[in-house]
Amino acid sequence: MSAHERPISPHLQIYRWQITMVMSILHRITGIALGVGTIVLVYWLVAAAAGPKYFNTAQAIMGSIPGRIVLFGFTACLVYHLLNGIRHLAWDTGAGMEIPQFYRSGWLVAVLTVFLTLAIWIAGYAVAGNWFGAEAG
Repeated sequence: MSAHERPISPHLQIYRWQITMVMSILHRITGIALGVGTIVLVYWLVAAAAGPKYFNTAQAIMGSIPGRIVLFGFTACLVYHLLNGIRHLAWDTGAGMEIPQFYRSGWLVAVLTVFLTLAIWIAGYAVAGNWFGAEAG
């Protein structure tokens, strides 16, 4: 068989996107984001250990609107990666291995990620009493 007659592997452009495919890709992306986010967390911890001057700078960065967006994204990545990891652990037991169950568990992970991420942030702001950077009086 010549090189021109070999079958060509299908390209992503001809695949129809499915939730299982998206969840797999997102699991990898969130894993990378968690690695980067951990570096940011280490920066914050080192700043706290280095003294008030450095900690105040780190707090100002993390407390800014872009900083809060990054922290919100980190929280969403953490929740998603955890829930999808639990989904994978269930698969390791042989549970949920039918196509309808793949879709159901995928949508459950997506919905729970949104709900739990929002719940964590709402609870955090409720406890801190510091909505949108407003100073507590």
